[in-house]
Amino acid sequence: MHLVGFTSNGSGRHIGRLVGEVIEDLGAADSFYEDPFLNSKSSAIREFRADEVKFAPAVPITSRVFCVGINYVSHAGESKDLAGIDLPKVPMVFGRWEQTLITDGESAPVPHGEEGLDWEVELAAVVGRRFKHGATIRPEDAVFGYAAFNDLSARRKQLETPQFTLGKNADRSGPISAVVTAEEVGDISAGLRVRTLVNGVVKQDGNTRDLIHDIPTIIAHVSETLTLLPGDIIATGTPGGVGAGMKPPQFLKAGDVVEIEVERVGKVRTPIG
Repeated sequence: MHLVGFTSNGSGRHIGRLVGEVIEDLGAADSFYEDPFLNSKSSAIREFRADEVKFAPAVPITSRVFCVGINYVSHAGESKDLAGIDLPKVPMVFGRWEQTLITDGESAPVPHGEEGLDWEVELAAVVGRRFKHGATIRPEDAVFGYAAFNDLSARRKQLETPQFTLGKNADRSGPISAVVTAEEVGDISAGLRVRTLVNGVVKQDGNTRDLIHDIPTIIAHVSETLTLLPGDIIATGTPGGVGAGMKPPQFLKAGDVVEIEVERVGKVRTPIG
């Protein structure tokens, strides 16, 4: 099941079930995420054609985005060269704001003072159950669905200091796909292929089986400190092949098109400009 966020005629954000070109309205995003496992199977309130709505991320606007840095060995060497950061012994988590998220086809601008934006394809997990350390369910049972995510990065700002916040929160720098339910994606333990293409040329080609810290480990680690809430996003990191690690470095500039894809989950296309 594919779920999209949308607004219609000035309404607040809703969640819809995508069936072909029809969006089955499942209600306001906040209400939907009170129990997404149940509400994703509920009857539609109404139906819309795709050209009748404005698409939005398929999470509530209160969603928190927990990003994991240096979570593939293939990216670790690049990160050591760029930022002097050693391979993390525990998940290295930094935050993004929901306001940076955009959907398929929306454009991302290059921030002032940046040579360009850098690409980072990632598998993102969407939390569906409140989860805190000591919960009676397993961490993986808190995952409602998955999305393809591009952690577009403003490298100059990111690397100016040890703190990633500014470099990872540029305006409109978080392209994210529709959410596909975990039930539909199925077992991901064998790995999912993740790729980035820039103007049709493959730049990253990895597999989530190479994650250093898997999704249950990340959820368990984060939930020791804070309670994860339905609608929160966990972006699991990117494989090697980022632009800043190339010699010479390559960055996304106005007129470029970056596409990311996660096997069995989805794709996102982002024009730069």
